[in-house]
Amino acid sequence: MSISPPDDRVTVISAHYGFHREIHSTKRCPMSGLYRKKELAEITAAQEGWRDEFEDRVASAPNKGGSSTVSGKEVEPLYTPGDSPEFDYMKRLNFPGHYPYTRGVQTSMYRGRCWTMRMFAGLGSAEETNERFHYLVEHGQTGLSTAFDMPTLMGYDTDAPKARGECGKCGVAVDTLKDMEILFEGLPLDRLTTSMTINPPAAVLWAMYIAVAEKRGVPRKVLGGTIQNDMLKEFIAQKTFMCPPEPSMRLIVDTIAFGTEQVPRWNPVSISGYHIREAGSTAVQELAFTLADGIAYVEAALERGLDVDAFAPRLSFFFNAHIDFFEEIAKFRAARRMWAHIMKHRFQAKADRSLWLRFHTQTAGCSLTARQPFNNIVRTAVEALAAVLGGTQSLHTNSFDEVLAIPTEEAATVALRTQQILAEETGVANSIDPLGGAYCLERLTDEMEAEAFEYVRKIDEMGGMLQAIEKNYPQMEIAEAAYDFQQQVDKGRRVMVGVNKYAVEEDIPVDIYHADDTLEEAQIARTDQVKNDRDGVRVREGLERLGEACTGGSNVMPALIECAAAYCTLQEMCDVFREVFGTYTDPGTF
Repeated sequence: MSISPPDDRVTVISAHYGFHREIHSTKRCPMSGLYRKKELAEITAAQEGWRDEFEDRVASAPNKGGSSTVSGKEVEPLYTPGDSPEFDYMKRLNFPGHYPYTRGVQTSMYRGRCWTMRMFAGLGSAEETNERFHYLVEHGQTGLSTAFDMPTLMGYDTDAPKARGECGKCGVAVDTLKDMEILFEGLPLDRLTTSMTINPPAAVLWAMYIAVAEKRGVPRKVLGGTIQNDMLKEFIAQKTFMCPPEPSMRLIVDTIAFGTEQVPRWNPVSISGYHIREAGSTAVQELAFTLADGIAYVEAALERGLDVDAFAPRLSFFFNAHIDFFEEIAKFRAARRMWAHIMKHRFQAKADRSLWLRFHTQTAGCSLTARQPFNNIVRTAVEALAAVLGGTQSLHTNSFDEVLAIPTEEAATVALRTQQILAEETGVANSIDPLGGAYCLERLTDEMEAEAFEYVRKIDEMGGMLQAIEKNYPQMEIAEAAYDFQQQVDKGRRVMVGVNKYAVEEDIPVDIYHADDTLEEAQIARTDQVKNDRDGVRVREGLERLGEACTGGSNVMPALIECAAAYCTLQEMCDVFREVFGTYTDPGTF
């Protein structure tokens, strides 16, 4: 399927926003079939009388409750049928597994299958991380999630001058296929799904993973998992760079095209709002900028000539679960409804699965505090509950010590047990979207959707997300939101327990994981040994073919897999990208 001509596209987008303006133009009952006009009038009149009484009580209250979400969105003290925007249940909510998927993308949700418990893990060496993977799987984890160290994230080998001193500090070091073989040794790649949080060199790490699987006799068509591979989010928020935006988009579309044809169970991009939120955005900004990034990837794939219904079912998303409980649940529900509408009406997708917004959630690292770190266990539990009630497909729960260092085994176990208690003790998975229909939640969901679509409209007017990034629009919006939040904390208007309220002189000490000081030299020695043992001719020919693919416009993935299997290093492959496409330096935003 090719993209619509410009004039047709403008017409589709205009109708798209007109629909949403119409939806939000009235302020009446969401369950209009349940209430007659007379009853609504009675409710509204009684509500005004209640509000007068409420205001009198609040005026004299010694400890007034908050009136806004963590994002600064004003919240009414009470919601009734008369306060909510009008909508038709079947059109705005419907049943789980049915358009617009507000209540969930699967018909049975957690009654059919629990969310995947996918704990993030990446210790200094491949051996240590492999040991942690086995430990987590033995304790009930159902999916793997890999954190890489900074040199790997940036596409450099451990022995690179820029990389020295950083080996294993924030995740596992991967220089060659040998490291990847050790990392996943003894783990059933045909039965476990694997997520890799990697962006600039995502295609390279994916090629290594495929090469490991095929070396073990596991065909690529059965591999399941996700590479994050979301460079637009990097330019906006997280700031790990390699190539400029345009060639970065080309590489992402290469992975989408290759995955669609060769690795059908793999998600080739995880469109990520998590890091946008960690950078300081509001919930609405996280939602809007994430979906705008998704729109940009779909448009790029369509321009390549891909069929929307061939690749869209494998697009996945990654959201942050922050501390404001109802705001986060509303965000997840609004995200599903928005994406379904975008795919159906903007991109004319026909397959149901093309309309699904499937997402992984991680609890908010930015909500954790170094002071009184055991308080973070409670924060994580609340955030995880919001993710579950919001209908996430997989979940990582942060360890209470993550704000201090790489989590210890004990802290990671507590985080995993938090999910298991939610799944197997609390009963929250028994009913699908159990808060659906609550006046407060439906109002928040509708408002979140309307405000996020307004952001998407502004980005469309700029020409799309790439152009918006060049204008520093999302970067400045996030910076202003982050500054505003920090001002609220600093001035005590926003409470952080143990930081600006209920603080104590001495914190409870916790054990902290420390990477072995000898790790770097051992890693360099292993990479040197690989270089000495490999077939130099095969390496040279593989890198030449990769360069030809980059310059000639053919898909880079076959050449990358060939290079990975020949034990080319991560940096050798990424240096080809840097030589052909150039490098990117963030211009800075003030």
